[in-house]
Amino acid sequence: MPHLSDFPITSRWPARHPERIQLYSLNTPNGVKVSIMLEETGLPYEPHLVDIMKDESHTPEFLSLNPNGKIPAIIDPDGPGGEPLGLFESGAILLYLADKSGQFIPADPAPRWETIQWVFFQMASIGPMFGQVGFFNKFAGKEYADKRPLERYVAESKRLLGVLDARLKGRRWIMGDDYTIADIATLGWVNNLITFYEARDIVAYDSFSNVVAWLERGLARPAVQRGLKIPSRS
Repeated sequence: MPHLSDFPITSRWPARHPERIQLYSLNTPNGVKVSIMLEETGLPYEPHLVDIMKDESHTPEFLSLNPNGKIPAIIDPDGPGGEPLGLFESGAILLYLADKSGQFIPADPAPRWETIQWVFFQMASIGPMFGQVGFFNKFAGKEYADKRPLERYVAESKRLLGVLDARLKGRRWIMGDDYTIADIATLGWVNNLITFYEARDIVAYDSFSNVVAWLERGLARPAVQRGLKIPSRS
C-alpha cells in the first residue's frame, strides 16, 4: 500500500502530521480556494508554503506532484480505498473535498451539476481574465506603451462581473440560499481584483451592487478570513 513518504514532494516539505491532508500552496487567488475550503469543512490538514516567487513550484519535488508547476496541490493520506491520493488543479481539489466532506455541493444531480458549471465559469473565465488585468494594471504589463491589451481585459472583466452580478440578483449566494464551492472558487478572485490588483476603479466594481454585497457576505465568514491567510507568506 502506498505511504505518504512515497511522494517525493514530502522530502522537500516534510509532513509533521502525516495523517492529515497535506496542502502545498500560497495564499494567491487560486491557493486560497483550497485553504478556505479546508477551513470551512473542518477537515484536518497541514499547510506547506510553496514560494512561487522563488520558483519553488518548478522544483523536481513539486513537479512530481503537479507536472504543470502550479499551486495549489494536495495529498490526502486517506484517499479513496484508504490509499494516499495526490491532486492538483484547484477546481478538481474543491470537488474532491466537497465529496469527501459531504459539504458545500448539493447531493441532488441537477443542482450539483449547476454548481459545477459555476466552478468551471470561474476556472475558465474569471481567473484567467482577472489575472490578465492584474498583469497589465499592476505588474510588468503596466509599462507597455500599447494599452489595448489592458483595455481588452478590463472590458472582458467588466462583462464577467456583469454575468456574476446578474446571477446574484435575488440570490444570497451563487446557488441561492446555499453557500457552495462555486462561491469558494470565486470569492478570492473577486477580492484580489479590487485589492491586490488595484483594479476597483478601472473595472467599475462598485457598479455591480449584487457582487459587492455577495463579496461582503463571503468575507464576513470566519473560515474565509482564516483561509485567505493560509499558508502565510511571512
